[in-house]
Amino acid sequence: MTSKKLELMVGFFVTLGIAALLALSLKVADSGISGNGETYQLYAKFDNIGGLKVRSPIKVGGVVVGRVSNIALDSEDFTPVVTMDINAQYKDFSEATSVSILTAGLLGEQYLGLEPGFVDESLETLQPGDFIEDTKPALVLEELIGQFLFSQGSGE
Repeated sequence: MTSKKLELMVGFFVTLGIAALLALSLKVADSGISGNGETYQLYAKFDNIGGLKVRSPIKVGGVVVGRVSNIALDSEDFTPVVTMDINAQYKDFSEATSVSILTAGLLGEQYLGLEPGFVDESLETLQPGDFIEDTKPALVLEELIGQFLFSQGSGE
């Protein structure tokens, strides 16, 4: 009888431990944006988004200020439109702000890098739903290698 009770208690604690690890991993995976969870959306059109994915971080100087919430194709000019969820505490970006698709390391994942524009009385701040006009597309490593090899071969 004691053996059965002991096995039941061990099974209960193992199940509790697995549930705790699962809850912790879900919490860590969703903790990309700190704060109260309120966000606003900005949009940007790119010529090439490379390997950018939904939920990729948006960083300013290495600090995560938001996440990519959607990537769609514009039906008029067939360019990718990226929807960015920016944490509400970072609401004072000027309209001179630029956004680039950057890579973490040489072969790492891609993320958006915001470069805040200068603050001036003549410039307005970006409002929810605005487009960031100054965008820089992703550098695709395969294209760079192809251009390098092509330029080396034509020099003979």
